[in-house]
Amino acid sequence: MAILGAHMSIAGGYFRAVEAAAQAGCDCVQLFTKNNSQWAGKPIRLADVEQFREALGRLEISRPLAHASYLINLASPDRTLHEKSIAAMIVELQRAAQLGIPGVVLHPGSFTTSDEATGIRKISKSLDRIYKQTARLPVDVLLENTAGQGSNLGWRFEQIRQIIDRCRYGDRLGICIDTCHAFAAGYDMATAARYEATMDELDRILGLSRIRAIHLNDSKKPFGSRRDRHEHIGRGEIGLKPFRYLLNDARFATTPMYLETPKGDEKGRNLDEINLETLRGLVRKSRAKPKPRY
Repeated sequence: MAILGAHMSIAGGYFRAVEAAAQAGCDCVQLFTKNNSQWAGKPIRLADVEQFREALGRLEISRPLAHASYLINLASPDRTLHEKSIAAMIVELQRAAQLGIPGVVLHPGSFTTSDEATGIRKISKSLDRIYKQTARLPVDVLLENTAGQGSNLGWRFEQIRQIIDRCRYGDRLGICIDTCHAFAAGYDMATAARYEATMDELDRILGLSRIRAIHLNDSKKPFGSRRDRHEHIGRGEIGLKPFRYLLNDARFATTPMYLETPKGDEKGRNLDEINLETLRGLVRKSRAKPKPRY
């Protein structure tokens, strides 16, 4: 019953991402709402919205999700970059709302030349400012756990908890868990017992009910490396077992899961299609149809 999809390009129009998702055999789709390497984006036209929503309905692709630009750093000690990041995140939520996308995934930020505690405080205060200016928008921020490379925050569940607790609008913050990032950060899921221990820790610190999306990625780098390098499912250091545990965990039966693995073709087949086939091969058959949590 897993809801599986992938991040797709919007080149040629937002509806193209939906078409690419359908062609690869996805149930859901994630996308950027503008060029990820630029601060500004072209205005979204009414025709763009109509084509996007029509494609979702026609091709039966559900649970669209947006990902915020990697340029955004809400923990930055640089005043100019910090203010620019807040303004950019407000725009990200506005663009998602225009398209009818209910969530935007965000990497918490990097403290760079400051320190962890200062960075966490800045992220929380930034999110308060962002939500205050977007209070009427039906879009939530989904904080994504990171691998912990450099000064990146959010690689420990406790850091994300601190961000939520310090934020006045914490009830609007969801979580997106990335498997590669969790593995690189040192969260063990190699055996059934270790998987359950990690899920217990995640539930105790953040609450499983906050998890609104999952990124499915294997890792090129070893366990605990704190390096973010995505690999195709079952071809990296994580292996297949943790994905089998996750895909058959009834607690996530209605949580959409998105691939962020490298794009391309292999022997004439789309790699997203191959990865999805691998994942679906790990799912045990069940007659019970769970009720959505969201």
